[in-house]
Amino acid sequence: MLCRLSFLLLLVLASGQANAQLRRFSFQENKMGGPFAIVLYGEDSVRAVKLSQKCFALVDSLVEIYSDYLPESELNRLCRSAGSDAPFKCSAALFDMLLLSREAFEKSRGSFDITLGPLTHLWREYRKAKKFPDSIVVKEKLSLTGFGKLRIDTINQTALLIQKGMQLDLGGIAQGYIAQKTIDLLSRNGIANALVDVSGDVVCTGNPPGKKGWTIAVSIPKSERALLSRQLLLSNRAVTTSGDIRQFIERDGKRYSHLIDPTTGYGLTAQRNVTVIARDGTTADWLTKACSILPQKQAMRLAQQMNAGLLIVEAKKSKVVMYSSKNFKQFWKTSK
Repeated sequence: MLCRLSFLLLLVLASGQANAQLRRFSFQENKMGGPFAIVLYGEDSVRAVKLSQKCFALVDSLVEIYSDYLPESELNRLCRSAGSDAPFKCSAALFDMLLLSREAFEKSRGSFDITLGPLTHLWREYRKAKKFPDSIVVKEKLSLTGFGKLRIDTINQTALLIQKGMQLDLGGIAQGYIAQKTIDLLSRNGIANALVDVSGDVVCTGNPPGKKGWTIAVSIPKSERALLSRQLLLSNRAVTTSGDIRQFIERDGKRYSHLIDPTTGYGLTAQRNVTVIARDGTTADWLTKACSILPQKQAMRLAQQMNAGLLIVEAKKSKVVMYSSKNFKQFWKTSK
């Protein structure tokens, strides 16, 4: 899974007589290569612990399906079948993800593409080795990509990768999906106020008691600790930020992000963070990747089409420049 920028979460204790019965419970475990945090408000500590265990078990079950790091994950078994004439029978969870990914590909006009797996694996290996791949190697891996090479059969719930060497990478959508599924589980179990943070993919429902929403701060490009002076106030929303703070490679003074341009096979070089606020975690996750790759005007149009808020923060000559969609301002926390 791709690592993400972390949000600084400002959590406030419950206050007031009307909400005195609700208590704040916080749980965290390492999942998908980073911290997976759950905050919920409830009345019973024993029940809260049991719900957290249920949530983490759900996460583990989905990671076993979607991870490209686990050799025997369902995703990797599908990828090993690439080039075969035999369609791969998918579980309901994997098939749902493939359909969502196809929808994201179509709506983003190809800027979000899970078939970039050969390239993401290539750049991951070279970043780890602190080397830069030869252009011939990049071109070779690029030839293995293309959503048209993934055949999805909705009647039989199968998938077929038609070219040997193809790989799928769900890192740009699965974390948001899993965060949303976790919130959905809590909601089904009667938890009205909760937040899940999967290494920066945040999904929340309700509010901390006595508050209008969850307060979240957004990072500035090229810095792990610097934050925008303004904060977000969210309720029943998902928010994700993409950037290159931790995952990048440099060559000749140019920084290449882990986010890959599907037309070139190379990482993005613009120094910017892209934040998306959407109704669900899945949309927020893939939309940040698509809007990072698309030119600014096209990114704004896509966000509008998806009824999402979009904030682009760029570092230009030691200055921070911000561009936002018209609807983004409603999410800024006011001083009142």
